[in-house]
Amino acid sequence: MTEPASPVVALDAASRSYRNGAVTVDALSEVSLEICSGELVGVAGPSGSGKTTLLNLIVGWDQPDSGAVTRHLGPGTGWTAMAVVPQELGLIPELTAVQNVSLARRLGGCHGSETVELFARLGLVGLEGRLPDELSVGEQQRTAVARALTCSPALLVADEPTAHQDEYHADQVMALLAERASNGGAVLVATHDDRMLAQVDRVVRLLDGKLVVATS
Repeated sequence: MTEPASPVVALDAASRSYRNGAVTVDALSEVSLEICSGELVGVAGPSGSGKTTLLNLIVGWDQPDSGAVTRHLGPGTGWTAMAVVPQELGLIPELTAVQNVSLARRLGGCHGSETVELFARLGLVGLEGRLPDELSVGEQQRTAVARALTCSPALLVADEPTAHQDEYHADQVMALLAERASNGGAVLVATHDDRMLAQVDRVVRLLDGKLVVATS
C-alpha cells in the first residue's frame, strides 16, 4: 500500500458522554487520532469500548462534548467525499440493490460502469434487481459495501462490514477496502474479527472509551 499522506480526519482530545438514568457514561474520553489518505485502519475493542461512538463522531452523526473533530475531504461532496457502511446497513427498502448503489452515484456526481465491477467482485451478480428484503443479510451488507465504494470516497468508514459474511466473502470485502486505501482513500474499519484486523495497516484499540494503543 502507499505510504500514509495528509490527514483526512483528525480527532483532538475528543470526548463524548451520555446520560443513562442518573449515571453518566463516558463513551469516549480525550481521544486524539489521525486517519490519513492511503491508510486502512482497524478499530478494535470489546463491546461498549467506544468504537461506534468514535465512528459516529468521525462521520459527523454525533458531536463531541469537548475536543474537536476536523475533516479534510477535498473538493468532493456527498458520497465522493465520505461514505459509510453502518451496522444497520441503511438500504432504502423500496429500491433494488443496484438502484441503492446508483442513487449514491447520482448523489455523488460520479459516472462510469464501476457498479457492474463491484457487484461482480462482491458476489452479487444476478441479484441486482432484488429488493433488500429479498436478499440475505450478508448480501444486503455487501450491497452496502458496494454503495460505499461506488464513488471512491476520500473517507470510508465501515462498522463491522464483515459481520454477516463467511470467510470467502469477508476476504472479498476486505480486499476492496484495502484497494480503496491503496488508491488514496482513508479507510476506517471497526471489527471484532482478529483475522480482519491482521489485514489492515494499523490497529487502534479502545477500552472503556479510551485509546489504549495505536499500532502499525
